[in-house]
Amino acid sequence: MTEVVNLNKFRKNQSRERKRQQAEQNRTLHGRTKVEKQKDKADKSSQISKLDGHELDKPEN
Repeated sequence: MTEVVNLNKFRKNQSRERKRQQAEQNRTLHGRTKVEKQKDKADKSSQISKLDGHELDKPEN
């Protein structure tokens, strides 16, 4: 036979698991040092300027 499951406990465990996964994701996104954030910002700006330098037609403002 199958095992009887309490739906309230199942829902609570499911909710806890979702919150745990969200917390893990937030730790990876926001749990960085100031130096790491500055490095990422500098890398992103250098990539943007590099792409802008390779444009064939310059947009007119």
